Amino acid sequence: MQKILITGATGNVGFETIKALEPLKLNDNLVAGVRDLATDPAKLAGYSLDFVSFDFTDPATYEAALEGCDALFLLRPPQLADVKKYFKPLIECAVDAKVKHIVFLSVQGAPGSRFIPHHKIEKLIAESGLAYTFLRPAYFMQNFTTTLRGDLLERKQVYLPADNAKFTLVDVRDIGAVAAQVLSHPSQHINQSYDLTSDEPLTFVQMAKKLSEGLGQKIGYESPTLWEFFWNKKREGNSVGFILVLILLHYLPRFQKTPPLSPWVERITGKPPTTFEKFVSDYAEELSN
Repeated sequence: MQKILITGATGNVGFETIKALEPLKLNDNLVAGVRDLATDPAKLAGYSLDFVSFDFTDPATYEAALEGCDALFLLRPPQLADVKKYFKPLIECAVDAKVKHIVFLSVQGAPGSRFIPHHKIEKLIAESGLAYTFLRPAYFMQNFTTTLRGDLLERKQVYLPADNAKFTLVDVRDIGAVAAQVLSHPSQHINQSYDLTSDEPLTFVQMAKKLSEGLGQKIGYESPTLWEFFWNKKREGNSVGFILVLILLHYLPRFQKTPPLSPWVERITGKPPTTFEKFVSDYAEELSN
């Protein structure tokens, strides 16, 4: 029996990973690392797992959470960009705890993007000597149910400075399904890296059209100037840091090649990746109410 520690267990990817592991009925000790042991377990009610106190910002929680841990599913909370402060001590603690395998949720393009935290974290893990698997997902379809949902509901519009850039996409449920297979069959994925994408790159013009068709209502798309986008988002009460992340994600791709598609979702899970149309259909209520 191996002990698997899931960080970010109550977030989108962590939850989908736990959900995908459940039907596999593994003879494993699945442990969710959560910040609040009093309230967070309720968010995962009905799943067969234990809970342990774990907080990325509190190194005092690392040792107990990693004790006896064979595999670690690691992700980076978006607000934590200081790799040296938060992730170097954690990886060192994983080495000391004799963790056998780290599955890290990185991002597509990380090897060639030295300025992003994911690149630095991948480097730390590779240099640690621990066995690893890097999952490098494309742009989350579920961004429409989180960061982009406000404009969708209030304006019936996608409002981003992306112009006609094409984006490679992936459904978070597919990421969870891949992670579950990697965690349950670790020997097949040691020191491997997988880009995770759907089968079709799309512009936001095309995504808005598919949203309109799937939701039965007109969804527009506006690509503002950087100045307009920044000040409109600032007036809405968003932080400067958050707005800059949105610009990084949506403006820079205008000047880059469209990230390549990858076959790994189907190869690892045995099922084709979720289409954008299927995503819209499955989340229609959330995207329109």
